Amino acid sequence: MQTSNRLLDDLAKVANGAVSTLVGVKDEIEALVRQRVDKLLTDSDLVPREEFEVVKAMVVEARSEQERLSKRLAALENAATKPRRRAAKSKSNAKTNTAK
Repeated sequence: MQTSNRLLDDLAKVANGAVSTLVGVKDEIEALVRQRVDKLLTDSDLVPREEFEVVKAMVVEARSEQERLSKRLAALENAATKPRRRAAKSKSNAKTNTAK
């Protein structure tokens, strides 16, 4: 009976050693993966969230300004072409009136 206890004790020690080794390997693998990910993120040209939000707000503001200026330009172009049309009509009316 003593031999079976010794055998079980030895098996328990081996299992304990294996579990300890696996836990160590797991921790080492996690550390390596963490290092690789950190290196990847450091080497990447990523922008912090705060900077991204600031640039995004600037783009939205610039877009609305561009649209406002586009409408203003269209209004100015319309205003600039109306007097020419009136002047052209007046000249054509004057020519037809003098021709009569």
